[in-house]
Amino acid sequence: MTETKLDRGVIFVLRILMGWTFLYAGTWQIWTNFDTAGFLNHVVTLHAFFSIFAQPAVLPLTDFLVKWGHLLIGLSLISGLFVRISGPFGVLLMITYYFAHMKFPYIEENVNFLVDYHLVYATVIVWLIAHRAGHVWGLDGLVERMHMVDQHPALKPLVG
Repeated sequence: MTETKLDRGVIFVLRILMGWTFLYAGTWQIWTNFDTAGFLNHVVTLHAFFSIFAQPAVLPLTDFLVKWGHLLIGLSLISGLFVRISGPFGVLLMITYYFAHMKFPYIEENVNFLVDYHLVYATVIVWLIAHRAGHVWGLDGLVERMHMVDQHPALKPLVG
């Protein structure tokens, strides 16, 4: 695929913006000791499903995965390293939040009918994966060219 300077600039900017969104969320959640139970217990449409993750036995794992997942996805997107791995997890989080905010047919507020920013973010991340965003001024392209990756072809899908 041929990319213009504008294409590469847009890919880079979107990768950084999405990365910052996740990085800030993770940092804030870790610093403030955010408790996902409060969020999960207020889910309306799929409450029975989401309340499973707020059970006392599961909540510590849920908290850990949410906080550190946000942080690691953000670091991956900003650095452009392992975008192919972190991207699907970012999409999964966005789709999960989409359903968690749903008050069918509205999403979070009455101004969002069936669509909200979570779906837009998920779509942007899919687009970044498809356009190999980690190779645009990111570390994926640098790591892919390393001798170690040539010697161990199993590593190529991580950064390819």
